[in-house]
Amino acid sequence: ELELKAEKDNAELRIGNVADYQEVVNAEWTILYNKLEKIHESGAKIVLSKLPIGDVATQWFADRDMFCAGRVQDEDIERVLASCGGSLLTTVSQVDASVLGCCGEFYEQQVGSERYNFFTGGSKAKSCTLVLRGGSEQFIAETERSLHDAIMIVRRAMRNDSIVAGGGAIEIELSRHILELGNKREMKDQFFWKGYAKAFEAIPQQLCHNAGLDAITMLGELRAAHAKGQKWCGIDIQAERVADNMEGCIWEPALVKENAIISATEAACLILSIDQTIKNVKSSNEMPGLPGQH
Repeated sequence: ELELKAEKDNAELRIGNVADYQEVVNAEWTILYNKLEKIHESGAKIVLSKLPIGDVATQWFADRDMFCAGRVQDEDIERVLASCGGSLLTTVSQVDASVLGCCGEFYEQQVGSERYNFFTGGSKAKSCTLVLRGGSEQFIAETERSLHDAIMIVRRAMRNDSIVAGGGAIEIELSRHILELGNKREMKDQFFWKGYAKAFEAIPQQLCHNAGLDAITMLGELRAAHAKGQKWCGIDIQAERVADNMEGCIWEPALVKENAIISATEAACLILSIDQTIKNVKSSNEMPGLPGQH
């Protein structure tokens, strides 16, 4: 810790005269200044610590054009280490240029009512930081979830090169194929196949509702386009029309879509397998005339 702290309650120090007391005080200051000197001699310009940094150390660093911050969260320090390099040390005795990280630029900027420290141009930086701002915590939380979903989709698409067109294109195409197979079935099997095909249309229908589009018209145009062999046609929300989403770069990883269909199908089969429900019959021992009874 780069600050002077009071001793613990059970600490005891016996002093015979004033000179001995002054030596103890000077020793504490000497230890602190030795730590600060070692950090400065290493060439460091920015000092981050999980522990608190006192006012004396802060002023000492400021006089030498150095920035310091104490009580930094673990995840923040790990992010800085991942982007700028360097090492996390528990003592200043091993501080030298080999354990220091570097960045292109460091500055402090106020965003809204908070002040943030920005590290740009890190030597090992392979990521970026997004600052989300909004009028309420609920809005920020929803934005964070949406952003996380989008990042995970991109991550999955980069790891798996198999993709399909989004915007309800693959759902309508699957619905068309299943409906064609269902028409070839006999007896009651047709109803199951057609019901399964109808369920796939819920995705593009919900997309239309979310975007404020006419779901009936859009679904009709989608069915007509896929009947002509345009299998990648889906809903382009920004253009508010049916378009080729594969050319429009509206993609989804095939693995994500496959897992979603399998999970939804298994959940539906589980519900359909329930052939009996148990109800809690109304008790016959209730007193007549109580409120809420007839």
